[in-house]
Amino acid sequence: MTRVHILMYHRVGQFPGRVKAHGALYCHLPRFKAQMTMFRLLGYTVVSLDDAAAGLRGDKPLPARPLVLTFDDAYVDFLDNAAPVLKAHGYPATVYAVSGLVGATSSWDAGVGPEPAPLMTAAQLREVQAMGFTIGSHSVSHPRLAQADDARIRAELTGSKAALEDMLGRPVDHFCYPYGSHDIRAVEAAAEAGYVTGTTCVRAAATPADDLLALPRKAVARGDDVFGVAWKLLAKNIAKHPQIRRA
Repeated sequence: MTRVHILMYHRVGQFPGRVKAHGALYCHLPRFKAQMTMFRLLGYTVVSLDDAAAGLRGDKPLPARPLVLTFDDAYVDFLDNAAPVLKAHGYPATVYAVSGLVGATSSWDAGVGPEPAPLMTAAQLREVQAMGFTIGSHSVSHPRLAQADDARIRAELTGSKAALEDMLGRPVDHFCYPYGSHDIRAVEAAAEAGYVTGTTCVRAAATPADDLLALPRKAVARGDDVFGVAWKLLAKNIAKHPQIRRA
């Protein structure tokens, strides 16, 4: 069976111990470097999300162990810390930006989680794009889409796509559901907006049976060393609950 492992990262850098309670948002830089080296040693080939989608559709062959790297929220530390490591390995990656908060901070965290952190400016997103990375959409304002009304869902998906395409000067084909919150309305809205893929927080490997607009991912957290990430790649491949798929 064709399986594509899609990993979900957020921030990469040096972080104090007090953020441990929100470990899913952080990857310590030395561990990130070790993980990037490990992938090649274990025979994984890092592919772009575009190539993964084409492979899952059956439009092109995929390598034996395809792996996709995604980074939610477009934090400044992607450019400072993750991008140089990825470039050194020649790895593609997709970075999901919140269009209404470009150049601001992760204000959705205020009062409910870690301290809001700086997000990349339009110039920095263009710099990341010029480095060969893909910029995707993470909505306009980072809401829980499954709790929003239909009009809000459509506005978040279409508005962010249009704003980012205007900012970047090229199509934005990939969407990431904030918090992983999605339902059939959100998936259908992603299709109507013209996205090619949509990624969730459902933990599994992606297969041709999945809807391309509701692809599962595996989160990499602060506590994951190379052995932990290797275990997630090898063992966490089937979703615990049925996944959303359009008819």
